[in-house]
This record gives sequence, structure tokens and C-alpha cells, in this order.
Amino acid sequence: MLGMMLTSKESQEMEYLLKREMEEILLDLSDSRIEGIVKRAMEERYQIIFNLYKRFTPREEYMKYVRSRQYSEKYKRFSSTD
Repeated sequence: MLGMMLTSKESQEMEYLLKREMEEILLDLSDSRIEGIVKRAMEERYQIIFNLYKRFTPREEYMKYVRSRQYSEKYKRFSSTD
């Protein structure tokens, strides 16, 4: 496991970069010209970036980017206990 210490400005920049990358992947996933195997790799990359994004943002922010059904069910379960 690796650790990082960031200033608040660096943390905000990291959040911005991750968010932009996720939005770009979502845009590419909606492109019908991209083949299934490529989309699968993009989905895997999206999940990795999303997991990083969760570490930098409050719950309300990252919930907007939850993608798969399994993640949605997991987080719905947690939200019902809040």
C-alpha cells in the first residue's frame, strides 16, 4: 500500500482530474463505434478511477458516478441505514 500527503489545493486538483477522466470515459462508452472488448477495458479503468475518486470526495459527490448495478445495490443498502 502506498500513501500520499497532499495539500488541500493538490487534493482539489486530483479530484478535478479524476472527475474529468471519468466523464471522458463515460462519453466514450456511449460511442457505438467502439467494440465490446474495448468497452470492457474502459469499464475496468472507470472502476479503478472511481475508487480513487471516492477517496477525495464526499459521498454525495461520488454517488453521482456509481455505474454498475452491483455498486448501486451496495450503496443503496448503505444509504438506507444512514
